Amino acid sequence: MVRFKNRYVLCEVLSEDPRCRQCIEDRAVGLAVRDAIARAHGDYGLGCCCVSFTGTIRTCQKFLIQYNRRQLLLLLQNCTNEGEFLHIVNTVNCILESFYLMAFCALANNFPMCI
Repeated sequence: MVRFKNRYVLCEVLSEDPRCRQCIEDRAVGLAVRDAIARAHGDYGLGCCCVSFTGTIRTCQKFLIQYNRRQLLLLLQNCTNEGEFLHIVNTVNCILESFYLMAFCALANNFPMCI
């Protein structure tokens, strides 16, 4: 019996205009990835990929969230003292605060009447 292996492709869309990212559709990203695979690996590589290329951006996000949770748990479990533990917790809190601030600013830009 052969074990099925999952492979993930993670793409970062860079744009100077943050509003541009809201207009991008999962399908367009998928087509761009398929085109890049076809250019790099030819028809055979594209055929191998298209058999199992059914994931969405949301699927990648879910995978990354689960992976990061496991890594954070391992990191916290391997702390040797309280100082290390508190440093990690404070760093995560700082990241979350900056994320919430960015989300608030994005909402404020999309809905100026909310402020």
